[in-house]
Amino acid sequence: MRVKSSSAPTAALRHHQAGGNAAFTMIEIALSLAVIGFALVAIIGVLPLGLEVQKENREETVINHDANYFMDAIRHGARGLDELTNHVVTITTASQAYDADTNAVGLLDVLEYDYAGTTVPAWPLDSGSNIVGLLSRPKYQPTGSGGFRSNYVVAHVRSLSGPATEKFPQTDPTIKDLGFSYRIISEIVPLATYDTNSAHGRNLQANMHEVRLLFRWPLLPGNKTGNGRQVYRSLVGGIHTNYPSGSPLWFFQPAIFTTVNAAP
Repeated sequence: MRVKSSSAPTAALRHHQAGGNAAFTMIEIALSLAVIGFALVAIIGVLPLGLEVQKENREETVINHDANYFMDAIRHGARGLDELTNHVVTITTASQAYDADTNAVGLLDVLEYDYAGTTVPAWPLDSGSNIVGLLSRPKYQPTGSGGFRSNYVVAHVRSLSGPATEKFPQTDPTIKDLGFSYRIISEIVPLATYDTNSAHGRNLQANMHEVRLLFRWPLLPGNKTGNGRQVYRSLVGGIHTNYPSGSPLWFFQPAIFTTVNAAP
């Protein structure tokens, strides 16, 4: 009795051999690597741009926070914010006198205030009161006979907000230098009004001031600044007084107003 042999093993072997020969060709591998390469180049090209945008957004967030802090301090005549001594490095004032015809009189007077008081020992930046008082100095001060003195106030500040590793009590000069710093230019002028002949207009001009804080950042080597620039403005009501009298310190007293009669 003859038994027929099954062809199943032969078919399975043939199928196994066919499946074992299936693979990617060198051309397909090369095309795949080229696609991956193009994708990596695009990602690497966009990555620095994304990091730069993230850095700029972080800096703008810090500036917005710090601007509100300084604006509130000036608006309320704050005198107890001694933590500012850990952030304000120097304040430089440039003052020039002018006569009634706006001709410069004398030389430009430039003073730099720092924490140690090495330049102006009488008013070191060792208290929040001195810092706020210097930043609140008016842009124009009448000097009599129709003349005035023009003041330009600039502060070099280490950011109040940001990474805690950059803040006090950090003493490493390298970390402090690498921290985010900016420049503040403070301008305080009386509210401009065209109605100076009425009591209302004169009272408005005497009691309302515009505070302008110009922020420039970041601070670069050589006392230069980057491209960051933002101006913050606010109106402040109250008396703008020089205290102590004759000092470079000025403060707002928002709870006190003066009355000025109409011009005769």
